Amino acid sequence: MCGINGIWNFTDQNSASGLVEKMNCALAHRGPDAEGVWVGDRVALGHRRLSIIDTSPAGKQPFFSDDRRLVIVFNGEIYNYIELKKELEDEFTFHTSTDTEVILAAYRKWGINCLEKFIGMFAFALCDLDNDCYFLVRDRLGIKPLYYSASPDGLYFSSEIRSLLSTGKIERKIDEDALCDYLRYQTVHAPRTIIRGIYALMPGHYILMSGNKQETAGYWSLSGNAIRQADGTDITEVHSQVRDILRSAVEMRMRSDVPFGAFLSGGIDSSAIVGLMSEVSPRPVKTFSVTFSEKQWDESAYSEMIAAKFHTDHTSIRLNAGDFLKLVPEALQVMDHPSGDGPNTYVVSKITREAGVKMALSGLGGDELFAGYDVFQRMKEMDARTWLKRSPKFARVLAAKTLAAMKPSVAAEKISEVMKKTSIDFSTVYSVTRQLFLDKRLLSLLNREQLPINEVEKISMFAEKSGLPLYSMVSVAEISSYMQNVLLRDTDQMSMAHSLEVRVPFIDHRLVEYVLGIPDHQKFPATPKKLLVDSLGGLLPQEIVNRPKMGFTFPWDNWMKNELREMCMDNLNFLSSLDYFRKGEVMKLWQRFLAGDPHITWARIWTLVVLGAWMKKNDVE
Repeated sequence: MCGINGIWNFTDQNSASGLVEKMNCALAHRGPDAEGVWVGDRVALGHRRLSIIDTSPAGKQPFFSDDRRLVIVFNGEIYNYIELKKELEDEFTFHTSTDTEVILAAYRKWGINCLEKFIGMFAFALCDLDNDCYFLVRDRLGIKPLYYSASPDGLYFSSEIRSLLSTGKIERKIDEDALCDYLRYQTVHAPRTIIRGIYALMPGHYILMSGNKQETAGYWSLSGNAIRQADGTDITEVHSQVRDILRSAVEMRMRSDVPFGAFLSGGIDSSAIVGLMSEVSPRPVKTFSVTFSEKQWDESAYSEMIAAKFHTDHTSIRLNAGDFLKLVPEALQVMDHPSGDGPNTYVVSKITREAGVKMALSGLGGDELFAGYDVFQRMKEMDARTWLKRSPKFARVLAAKTLAAMKPSVAAEKISEVMKKTSIDFSTVYSVTRQLFLDKRLLSLLNREQLPINEVEKISMFAEKSGLPLYSMVSVAEISSYMQNVLLRDTDQMSMAHSLEVRVPFIDHRLVEYVLGIPDHQKFPATPKKLLVDSLGGLLPQEIVNRPKMGFTFPWDNWMKNELREMCMDNLNFLSSLDYFRKGEVMKLWQRFLAGDPHITWARIWTLVVLGAWMKKNDVE
């Protein structure tokens, strides 16, 4: 795990070197172990290293092939590098134990089609100097970030937005359409970012730069690569396949030359990962839990149950709500891209890294893949209400008004919004269900007359057209929106703020491809994540399987009205002064929140607070 950056097709070789060094400095937290810069005729590359595999100086980057015809800067891990190395060793001589060297050998043998061979999380820039070809590549599921921006003096790219901004070549201006996206969904969906002119390379894509041409191509897609072989397969065989693939994913992600562990909340997903790690590991697995003095947030009974069952080397870090609260401003300061979520990951990453661990496995992705969220059931119930879809619009509008008047709440507001639509289909229901600020509210808040197309509606329309089973359609929408653009982004920026690598076995592309092809009747969550639990056999105790879902449910509403009030007001006042917002509207929302208006929840205000803090920190506008 590292930080990469560079410039392609620059106009001044001397200034390119200095700019890449600047970018490297901005990424120092991602790679405290080593740094490197290389400048060629048309490309300059920079790297900050967090050594996990082959920690010797031989793994330093930029990394060259023996004949110096290929050079790469690489962020991430190729988990099956050992298997690929065996496949390639008859044709190539290897001088290191790195997965980086394997990427170059794989490219020499298969060209850009080598991407189909890789199991891992990765973002890299590979330069084929002989053929004047340059590739920017991002992994299939967008686990590792890669941002880029074109300017008259070159194409700049980096693992983080702050690194691109450090060059002084990119205007620190908000993308106004991206701002709408952020307020709708507490994030900005790739390829856009919150900054005008900075883009995220889409998951499963690469950019090829050759001569003076630049083109983007996809090499993998969620729905396009779903495997339908599970449809019609006996359920016992499906369970066996799910377990085998997940176990392989866990085993590969335990390859490391440094101390590592696992996040353990005591929920189904993290417990499953720890259980499978314990089957593979010859020594006790190190596990880490953040527990709380306050009973209503404390999950220690569950995490300790799993730690005892699998004989892990367990570290339980006891905090109280006040300890967590003190870290919130710190978390906002390290944020690379604004997000309505994130402080939770910051806290657990900070504590895990301070315990001497450089890499940890996480249960992220289990809910999205195995129908763990309420949205799966809501979409199933809505799909079954054919009478509602057939009802004339005037009747639905009347019912919506009645509902809104009888039950003033965010949930009622969303149901009302759906019922007013011209048609009630998958994309309409899903996009409204996940929306934070509804469009009517946005138009009163933002200083504009029209809103851009809804990005999540676009994503869910694509999912709907996939022809996959309904639960898999929801999984595609969840993975492509919330998981990739909130959870994975937050996990990367908050863990790498502490130089901690986080690996996510549930997002192994082999598992994703297989589970997306499983029909609904084999997934139906009669019990929480039934398909996953049944596939694991008796691995998890029933107390874990049937426990109530908790997660971090802190009293944000109360904090924002008390301990965080001054910080909130400061950032909201800043936003209120900007021309993007209608005069006085931001502070009106704040006053309604303070007065307890059920339509203005803390999450909506917090999204604005985070935006204001991020803009001030990064000197945007």
